[in-house]
Amino acid sequence: MEKTQRIAVIGLGYVGLPLAVEFAKHFAVIGFDINEKRIAELNSGHDHTLEVDGDNLKQVINNTVLDAGQKGLHCSNKLDDLKSCNYFIVTVPTPVDKNNRPDLTPLYKASETVGKVLKEGDIVIYESTVYPGVTEDECVPVLEKISGLKFNKDFYCGYSPERINPGDKQHTVTKIKKVTSGSTPEAADKVDELYRTVIVAGTHKASSIKVAEAAKVIENAQRDINIAFVNELAKIFNRLNIDTHEVLEASATKWNFLPFKPGLVGGHCIGVDPYYLAQKAQEAGYHPEIILAGRRLNDGMGAYVANEVVRLMIRNNVQVKNANILLLGITFKENCPDVRNTKVIDIIKELQSYEINVTVYDPWANPAEVEHEYGIKTLNKEPDPQQYEAVVLAVAHKEFITTDWKKWLKKGGIIYDIKGCLEKNDVHARL
Repeated sequence: MEKTQRIAVIGLGYVGLPLAVEFAKHFAVIGFDINEKRIAELNSGHDHTLEVDGDNLKQVINNTVLDAGQKGLHCSNKLDDLKSCNYFIVTVPTPVDKNNRPDLTPLYKASETVGKVLKEGDIVIYESTVYPGVTEDECVPVLEKISGLKFNKDFYCGYSPERINPGDKQHTVTKIKKVTSGSTPEAADKVDELYRTVIVAGTHKASSIKVAEAAKVIENAQRDINIAFVNELAKIFNRLNIDTHEVLEASATKWNFLPFKPGLVGGHCIGVDPYYLAQKAQEAGYHPEIILAGRRLNDGMGAYVANEVVRLMIRNNVQVKNANILLLGITFKENCPDVRNTKVIDIIKELQSYEINVTVYDPWANPAEVEHEYGIKTLNKEPDPQQYEAVVLAVAHKEFITTDWKKWLKKGGIIYDIKGCLEKNDVHARL
């Protein structure tokens, strides 16, 4: 691949920034984001998402716009800085609204931004998770309208779904095989060649953009359904007074058993993407039963856990009303500061409905971000000992795994382990 290309990455969050940093080791890259605070943070060499460490970021960051043929990353919120780019990679969020319907607003706005600087011969690549058809049916018309150019004549598109796993320092962007695609055979070759310069795990060139879109959306739908299955098992075994984790441990001795565990399913991928596939299926006249059933079951796990905690307190003669409960963790997964679509909030709301006082302790989450997003005050420093009638582990941060949770309990208090991190005999119950 010619090193004279200039690449723009639109959206510098959990997906865009790691990708921009890797491309900046080979090309001149403009990282574009509308958040001025985020741009200033990155240009100073700091990433609050912790996806890129400061040393790696400082090695590629450049406070001036780079010429083609140079290497490095310049972060900017100025549209003019994008005008000389040849490749535009869109990595903005694709959330759902309060009714779990796909919200393509960020994708439309990013397409408008790219359309304003699009030139003949340019290629626009989308990485955001979507249902099949969004790139060509929703985004391309915006690009054409704003730019005045003709699709597959003046400019081309590609789709290469993101496969970032927030907080995972082993399966990083370059080590995960990348699916690529293009709107023409020639564009597909160029998109694939571009990613092969940074993805050491290799690429898989899909036959069409729609195939690549579909491949991404079923990855997380599949995980969602598998987790829903073990969550349902946990509910069944709980009624039968059987330890779910012991059952799963025994079943895992078979070579082809899939090692899923029960728990909360939040975040911006597994808890959201299945709704995108369901929406497209319903538009095509098919009502997806398994996908939506899995979603309903997983979305109800927060309330289920809270009610199990209350039931456990009653059985152990612990007063429920006005009780103080310590909830460990509020991020959507362990060892990661990301609080987007966390299902821990469902536990909090259900416990509060019993007039229980909930204290949330999470050393990874930003208290200001949590309060802004959910209206919940949190601690990022360890609370005082012997203050709580119950301790509930919601997120398996490494700090919690090495801590004796009993120190926070009042005499007679209970411990509920959602993640199955402690031995059965060390807790009063686990999911």
